[in-house]
Amino acid sequence: QYQLVESGGGLVQPGGSLRLSCAASGFTLDYYAIGWFRQAPGKDREAVLCSSSSGDSTNYADSVKSRFTISRDNAKSMVYLQLNSLRHENTTIYDCTARVAECLRPDRMYDYWGRGTQVTVSP
Repeated sequence: QYQLVESGGGLVQPGGSLRLSCAASGFTLDYYAIGWFRQAPGKDREAVLCSSSSGDSTNYADSVKSRFTISRDNAKSMVYLQLNSLRHENTTIYDCTARVAECLRPDRMYDYWGRGTQVTVSP
């Protein structure tokens, strides 16, 4: 009934770009904050960027400052994560998630999760 589906990951060379997509269904995206988390092998999920229901963006990771941007299109029930100037350290699974209204850092505060999309940065 409630679903988030990520797409757009893949293999890219260092310095390259990818655009990840998150398609929401089963709920009204307008009232939800959407966050992007990363989970590298052997590590816990880490908040990267989040877009609140009002459209405000929050960056939780200084390492991606000015390189990653989040955007949303409520009419299409879509959220995007633009990844630029990619580095090997950005290799991980990226997962989108939703909660009502406001962005928060802890992953336990979010209600709906996708299954993730793999980004691999390698020469």
